[in-house]
Amino acid sequence: MNSRRDFFRFAGIAGGAVAAASVSRVAMAALPEPVYQTSADTMAPLVPNSGRPYNPVVTLNGWTLPWRMNQGVKEFHLVAEPVVREMAPGFKAHLWGYNGQSPGPTIEVVEGDRVRIFVTNKLPEHTSIHWHGQRLPNGMDGVAGLNQPAIQSGKTFVYEFVARRPGTFMYHPHADEMTQMAMGMMGFWITHPKTKHPLIDEVNRDFCFLLSAYDIEPGAATPRVAEMLNFNLWTWNSRIFPGIDSLNVRLNDKVRIRIGNLTMTNHPMHLHGHEFLVTGTDGGPTPKSTRLYEVTTDVAVGQMRQIEFLADEEGDWAFHCHKSHHTMNAMGHDVPTLIGVDHTGLARKVNKLIPDYMVMGERGMADMTEMEMPIPDNTVPMMTGEGPFGSVEMGGMFSVLKVRRDQQPGDYKDPGWFKHPAGTVAHEYTGPLAEPARFSAEGGQSMPRERKPATPTEVKVRKPTSHGAH
Repeated sequence: MNSRRDFFRFAGIAGGAVAAASVSRVAMAALPEPVYQTSADTMAPLVPNSGRPYNPVVTLNGWTLPWRMNQGVKEFHLVAEPVVREMAPGFKAHLWGYNGQSPGPTIEVVEGDRVRIFVTNKLPEHTSIHWHGQRLPNGMDGVAGLNQPAIQSGKTFVYEFVARRPGTFMYHPHADEMTQMAMGMMGFWITHPKTKHPLIDEVNRDFCFLLSAYDIEPGAATPRVAEMLNFNLWTWNSRIFPGIDSLNVRLNDKVRIRIGNLTMTNHPMHLHGHEFLVTGTDGGPTPKSTRLYEVTTDVAVGQMRQIEFLADEEGDWAFHCHKSHHTMNAMGHDVPTLIGVDHTGLARKVNKLIPDYMVMGERGMADMTEMEMPIPDNTVPMMTGEGPFGSVEMGGMFSVLKVRRDQQPGDYKDPGWFKHPAGTVAHEYTGPLAEPARFSAEGGQSMPRERKPATPTEVKVRKPTSHGAH
């Protein structure tokens, strides 16, 4: 993280902020210096050193934006600009974001705080920021053309409002929204309660991340912004497994995870090994009478979900979107299903025309995790990531909840792989296999057909060619 003292000289806008609403000359006299972060690692929580105290969140593969106090007002500075985001080791994307990253830094405030956010536009086109889910004056809502003039390139606007209710929120543009969100412009906003809230429990660990999707062709670096359905990169905070950090907690920690969805489809988020409660939505904390223990919750487009659970089972537990094609990585949509197709001699013949040709999908897709076929530069292999027992065969929206009894309070470092107690790992059976008992009625129908077809029908499964139905 660093401050660029020559920022305004470079941008040519020193002292030239354009206010979205009336702000005192004292407030506009000097803007807070923008703080930048380019590392894709998960940063330690930002413990507040001014303003009301709160228990900070941990942004998965992200960070929290520092602020300054100015006459009782929390002042932040966001810079909308082109960024380079490392989505996974060896794979970098050219995106748009804020303060050096996509998504932008998390903003944390406390209920009742007066907040002033300066937004400087270093994009090649105009922009705005919508404070998704916030109660605020209409002129601060951030819809360009409707609530405010758009922020032109090289200009700075200021938003100012009171954080009126605690909860989990987002920020993103409402100007050329399709392009700018497809390029990665989004960020998290957390408003903590100012006093003990009857519906908001204290937790030991509080994580947050945003769901986003990109269409970046193999070997390319810039997303296709006109895509509507067939995205090939499904990300958490613009990271894809195995580039997504694990969520590391102490045994018996009370854990909260906040999830926001800014993709164009829903995501059923599934946690292994534990049951959780949905304790918050876009509208704030949920009534306790509505909370049911679940292992999967669906997060629709534009929604927020807040889940809480007791991490009382040690181990390395998968945490992922349950749409299978969202846990693959840079998948292609026009690859035919070749399961069962005999490729005998085909590879040898094709190799004469195309050197290094390899058979794909003859026995399923698992072979692709171990193949060594060259892939285009700046591309992530499909279904990758090595676990303690071999290939995990996952990608995209996938991570691991690591629960350890020796993880210290406040320690978010990766503890390594879980050491299983003896006799608790599934293993190969090498004994004799008995012939299974079969019954005459097995496989029959309760209401058999009177007229059977002359020839049996063989059904062949075909991969869908479009995602238009979901």
